[in-house]
Amino acid sequence: MKSYLHNLTAGQPRMLLPSALSAVLDGLVKIVPAVLLVDLFNTLYRSFADPAAGLDLARMWIVCVVMLVWIGIEYATFSMLYDKTYRAAYLTAAQGRMELAEHLRRLPLGFFGKRDPADLTNLLLSDYAQVEHTISHNVPQLISAVMLPTLALCGLLFLDWRMAIALFAALPIGLLLLWLTDRLQARLSDNHVRAKNEAASRLQEYLGGIREIKAHHVGGARFERLRLSFDALMRASIRLEGVMGPLIMGAMLLTRSGMTLMIVTGTYVLAGGTLTLPTFLLFLLVGNKVFEPLTVVLMNYGEIRYSAFSAARIMDVRRENPLPGDQPAERGTIEFDRVRFGYEAGKPVLRDLSFTIPPRTITALVGPSGSGKSTVTRLIARFWEVDGGEIRIGGQRIRDCDPERLLEHISVVFQDVYLFRDTIGRNIGVGRPGATQEQIEEAARRACCHEFIQALPHGYDTPVGEGGSTLSGGEKQRISIARALLKDAPIVLLDEATASLDPENEQSVQQAINELVRSKTVILIAHRLKTIRGADRILVLDDGQLRESGTHDELVEQNGLYARLWKLQEEAGAWSLK
Repeated sequence: MKSYLHNLTAGQPRMLLPSALSAVLDGLVKIVPAVLLVDLFNTLYRSFADPAAGLDLARMWIVCVVMLVWIGIEYATFSMLYDKTYRAAYLTAAQGRMELAEHLRRLPLGFFGKRDPADLTNLLLSDYAQVEHTISHNVPQLISAVMLPTLALCGLLFLDWRMAIALFAALPIGLLLLWLTDRLQARLSDNHVRAKNEAASRLQEYLGGIREIKAHHVGGARFERLRLSFDALMRASIRLEGVMGPLIMGAMLLTRSGMTLMIVTGTYVLAGGTLTLPTFLLFLLVGNKVFEPLTVVLMNYGEIRYSAFSAARIMDVRRENPLPGDQPAERGTIEFDRVRFGYEAGKPVLRDLSFTIPPRTITALVGPSGSGKSTVTRLIARFWEVDGGEIRIGGQRIRDCDPERLLEHISVVFQDVYLFRDTIGRNIGVGRPGATQEQIEEAARRACCHEFIQALPHGYDTPVGEGGSTLSGGEKQRISIARALLKDAPIVLLDEATASLDPENEQSVQQAINELVRSKTVILIAHRLKTIRGADRILVLDDGQLRESGTHDELVEQNGLYARLWKLQEEAGAWSLK
């Protein structure tokens, strides 16, 4: 139970205390009317048993007035329970989602390479919705179902131990049945979550690739992977409900059979004269009140166990360690000292790579595909941790730097630009939170995108669609550069920023890049070698190792790998369709 509540509340079970106390209080309050009814019946019973004493009307009026007042108390208690319970549930879910999203932001990118995006989406939405519902509904019922029978057993034992034992005799057997099915429930829940994630992943793949699906006539019933994933989800859902349903109903019937056993026992001892009718009636009314929340909990047991599995999945992600480091980042020379790195174990991408990049210089990375160029820029930004060696900036190891502070010193312009589903102005403002409209427009002018933004229907307030779908590649690239200009970081990483642009857009983007890199330490990747002829230094990578280093003219004279690549591009540039 402790572990369950810990996972359910993301390590803060104390926040459930108000709703738990309210649930117990609400349960106890509901028992009082039963006691009052027994007292009313007892008053009537005494008048018939002893006609000379007469009917105690005053006592009956007092009981009736107390019952009317108690209705108001019940309402107030239920209102308090509702407020405490739902407030705690929504607050836990809202805070939990934000904290998990922030935690995910601080994790290395290697974590996301191992997890299906649909799995993380389900984690933030579906799993937290399950947790939210459990905290608001199941947890109060669970606590009430645990506390009320315990308190009732202690109280009823003083009235008649035989009736009390009969009432609760079947409860341990029902709970034992549920405990024996715990592993089965966990396995079925695990299979259901896997099937749900697979279906979500296939649906995301289907929607993301809808253009290719239409172009190649792979849609509808022919898209077998989507259909099969939905079929698997259906079967997993049926197994979860069909197997656990009868078992849970069996446990519930076993538990409820305590009422039957108590009635049989009560009838026997009542006939023997060792039990009074009012006491028997009290056991009937209180027993029904006690078993009511217990029955509800047993009916929802499958949902409670499923939510426990969801909560455990959330906590597994929250236990993932973010990138370590708490030192402020330094500026200065970038050094790679015998760096080794691979995205997968046993498959190295960089092999003992060493080089130095002086501050305020432009360094170009070239080499065949898969040589490690993009990996170098990602390691500088500390998206991944190196497997061996050291990367230093200004003489400080970046593994000692606070990742947040390190990225404050770095601007990244990717080849594939992603824009948030927001306005153009806010997408540029991502570079510097709190930037004024004037600062955003100035960055846009320097990035050569102010004119086309002004020509849009709503200017800087124009929505760009998911991922920037309403803009062209060149427009998105210039907005990305405007972000970097607004951030004004001392280190700029350019990863194939002009690779897929037409000549007109390439010229505009190149002008924006020239504005961006002034007085900065620049590391750029380019397949078009003509664009890097003016770089201060060119590093030629091959198979994760540094093969050549120098200026363009020096490397051409060396007649090595760079010279061969240069020659191939010169020949390709002269090619034409005849």
